[in-house]
Amino acid sequence: MKQAADWAQTAMFTASEVEVRTGVPASTLRQWERRYGFPRPIRNDSGYRLYSPEDVRDIGLMKEHLRRGVSASRAAELTLGGVPVGAEAPPSSSLVRQTEPDLPVQPDDLAERLTAALVAADTARASAVLAEAHAHLPIEDVLMRVMSPALVEIGTMWARGKITVAHEHGASAFLRARLSALMDIAGVQEGLGPLVVAACAPGEQHELGLMMLTLALRRRGVRVAYLGADLPVAAMIAFAREQGAQGLLLSVNGEWALDALEPARPQLRALGLPVFLGGALLNARPELAAELGGVYAGPDAPHAAAIIAGTLDRPRPGNAHPQKTQMEEQP
Repeated sequence: MKQAADWAQTAMFTASEVEVRTGVPASTLRQWERRYGFPRPIRNDSGYRLYSPEDVRDIGLMKEHLRRGVSASRAAELTLGGVPVGAEAPPSSSLVRQTEPDLPVQPDDLAERLTAALVAADTARASAVLAEAHAHLPIEDVLMRVMSPALVEIGTMWARGKITVAHEHGASAFLRARLSALMDIAGVQEGLGPLVVAACAPGEQHELGLMMLTLALRRRGVRVAYLGADLPVAAMIAFAREQGAQGLLLSVNGEWALDALEPARPQLRALGLPVFLGGALLNARPELAAELGGVYAGPDAPHAAAIIAGTLDRPRPGNAHPQKTQMEEQP
């Protein structure tokens, strides 16, 4: 029995391994650790967190409490008290610090608050909203249910003349910086995982959606060489050849990019790699992907990441099976 107990408390799993096992992002684990003193990983000699099987069990219990609508603070208290999911909970005690209202976090509310902060150019308040979102939601939900709705609403307000283009640019710059930081954190170790070259099509300046997809792919163990907005197709192809890429990813949001893409079909085909196409224009007209000789990536970042990663995971004739890795957290 003592041997089993010792094993359960032995630190052995990295944050990325815990994320794979539980579906709880490493960023959320760090937030729980700071807010509630749970979980309790140790640091190895390199400064990375290591979690025990007991930690993994409790993280799963915390997640199930949250699924049932229990607030994060109360869920942490129940988890630390060993209360099974669905069991009658004991009275609230001082097991954890009560640092937030005892209400579930609503992504719609977070999106509205983020929009208001960005329109007011209050970056401190916007940062606080995103910190709250990351503390309670998986990163994909932060992207698709908080950031994306805020972007759409700000774009709508600008189109209706309720705010100026300066407001829209300021909001985009703030979110671009946040996404860039998340992309860096999620970077996959060099030499591991299939490589995708990602860029916005010629004339395409709207890159935030592609940045979200890059982040989602990196979290799935896909290396992404992100090249940014408005890239000539010839430059993208040359770079893909030079780097030995396994796929291309193009973001197309408007008709303006089609004039440059259609003549490039023979060069894209000659490259012999899957070409994934996404963006607002493809969401409205998915058939364009096949017309351009590519594959429709999907309606949003999580779906597109699953389609792309699944395609790359299938070996092509003459190619070795690509190996994928999970990202490791930053110390």
